[in-house]
Amino acid sequence: MRTETEGRSNGVSVSTVRETNLQLVLRTVRELAPCSRSAVASATGLNKTTASSLVADLMARGLVRETGETSRPRVGRPGVLLALDETSLTAIGVEINVDYLSAVAVDLLGRELATRHVHVDARAAGPEASVRLVAETVRETASAPELAGRRIVGVSVAVPGLVDPSGTVTLAPNLGWRDVPLRDRLTALLDDPGLPTQVDNDGNLGVMAEFRDGACAGTPDLVYVTGEIGVGAGVLSGGTLLRGASGAAGEIGHLCLDPDGPECACGRRGCLEALAGIGTIVAAAVPDLAAGGRPWTGPEVAGLVEASVWRAQEGDAAAVAAMERAGAWLGRGLAGLANVVGPGVVVLGGYFVPMGPWLLPSVRAALAEHTFAPDAGGCRVELSELGLGAAARGGAAAMVHALDTGRLPLPEPAGGQGK
Repeated sequence: MRTETEGRSNGVSVSTVRETNLQLVLRTVRELAPCSRSAVASATGLNKTTASSLVADLMARGLVRETGETSRPRVGRPGVLLALDETSLTAIGVEINVDYLSAVAVDLLGRELATRHVHVDARAAGPEASVRLVAETVRETASAPELAGRRIVGVSVAVPGLVDPSGTVTLAPNLGWRDVPLRDRLTALLDDPGLPTQVDNDGNLGVMAEFRDGACAGTPDLVYVTGEIGVGAGVLSGGTLLRGASGAAGEIGHLCLDPDGPECACGRRGCLEALAGIGTIVAAAVPDLAAGGRPWTGPEVAGLVEASVWRAQEGDAAAVAAMERAGAWLGRGLAGLANVVGPGVVVLGGYFVPMGPWLLPSVRAALAEHTFAPDAGGCRVELSELGLGAAARGGAAAMVHALDTGRLPLPEPAGGQGK
């Protein structure tokens, strides 16, 4: 049983204790809803008066509501049931990638309220123009009719690169970014210093989306592989995101598989990304259409992927061979990952999804061949069902989750200060 935090000793302030208990009650309502105030008190170890006071506070903040239904206890008066208030708040996630920008707004239950997807050429635009586009997209999403009357609890941005704890993109080769203070610039452009913002790697946020909402939701040992111009991964081990000492974990796109292979955007040769990235696939699948060379604009990438898939469906030998060859390299890269972290499922996302019928057989064969454990250590490879907005959705959901865990401050009551 959880117990009420005692805060007057050890120099802990009463306000800190109350904030901790508010988050405790919020988590409890999420876990038990619909539930009564008595059930919250019993589950948390708080006395009923304190529990009721905290529930009232959470209701004023737009986090909890009464359902209008009552419980039926064996004795005593029935209690009014509580649930998370999915009507008053929203979190927004944005993904800026080489060729597109996606935005997703979710409620406290993680359900999508509004989405946006636009083609961009972020590399050509440069970091400053791209950050301005992110800010504009956040404002447009916040003004969508589906979000009318809602307050934003936080904004998350996913990028295909390395991100330090300050929200600075230290290196994003495919964007051509280095040491871009994305969080600071976005905060300044949104002109709302009190609005929490975070920046994270697209693979990390993609795997969190898959863990919460994907076809393999709840799988504690899970890998999500981004299928974009770049290839990266988010890795969950035992339900915990692996970040590494400097936040660079999951960069499987820069595993060197062939020292004599093609040059990669990172400047090295034979990286998985150079062998199995979407740019490499379409260049081989539709060489006549991709003859102009890289970098392509966002609409051009989407069009080249569509053309590659169409030709493969028609039995075009070059298109089929390009995808099968990339799948074999991808399976080798995943085998290295499987040998180290032993995931139960690897989910392929992004543009890998429409290419799945031709990629998957060779991915699975190469994974089985190059994994040390028999039967690939029980690792399955599946296709994502979340589309190109997976990382944006994962970022929005992460902001909601941060409310429950205390990593994000609770919103103040509408029209007043917290208690």
